[in-house]
Amino acid sequence: MAKLVFDIETSALPPEIHDTAQLEYLFRDAGKLPDPAARDAKRAEIKQQFNLWPFTAQVVCVAMLNAETARGQVLFTAEDFDEADAAEAGAVEFLPCADETELLTAFWDVAKHYDEIVTFNGRGFDVPFLYLRSALLNVPISKKNWLGYRYAVEPHCDLAEQFTFYGVSGREGAARRFNLDFYCKAFGIESPKSHGVTGLDVNTLLAAGKFREIAEYCLRDVKATVELHRIWKERLAGIK
Repeated sequence: MAKLVFDIETSALPPEIHDTAQLEYLFRDAGKLPDPAARDAKRAEIKQQFNLWPFTAQVVCVAMLNAETARGQVLFTAEDFDEADAAEAGAVEFLPCADETELLTAFWDVAKHYDEIVTFNGRGFDVPFLYLRSALLNVPISKKNWLGYRYAVEPHCDLAEQFTFYGVSGREGAARRFNLDFYCKAFGIESPKSHGVTGLDVNTLLAAGKFREIAEYCLRDVKATVELHRIWKERLAGIK
């Protein structure tokens, strides 16, 4: 059965979209610190985390590949994009979207054709982020079973769960969790960070209008996830 492998990139929304009470809530841990320097450092740390929360950030890119055919699409928001942005790179089509609503609508339209998905940390991040952003923007969700029974690989195979055997070792044991870059290097897969771009660069790239660079980075994440899934399937699948 065909599997959809995907990854998302997110970017923090402007803090001014929140009212005073919301901002006080978001920064309350910083407000408890008496030292001004420590308080400012904590505020900066919290602001950086805005990228991780669906109520303070938006989806700016989703890359998708069919695990069997390696064909797919990369959906990304772009302002004033030209025809060169909407192009195919081999079996992958890059599709600029006018806004997040259009992007999410297009994503769920693709997702409805797949019964199974593969992600890296999708249970903890990508899937709940997509669900909540879609709900906030009133975008219909075509697949609502991706957060079902945790100890199963159907319909959702989360490789971050599989390579830690569902957290069997805790934070520091033999099966502790590493990031995708670390697993890729360990198994001889080209790291998505090998081109010098990481998820921390998304806000900067977005502000600079480098939308296609974000899309290409996200696609590298998905290609690496496809390869990691192949290794897991051949060497580790079925261990209980």
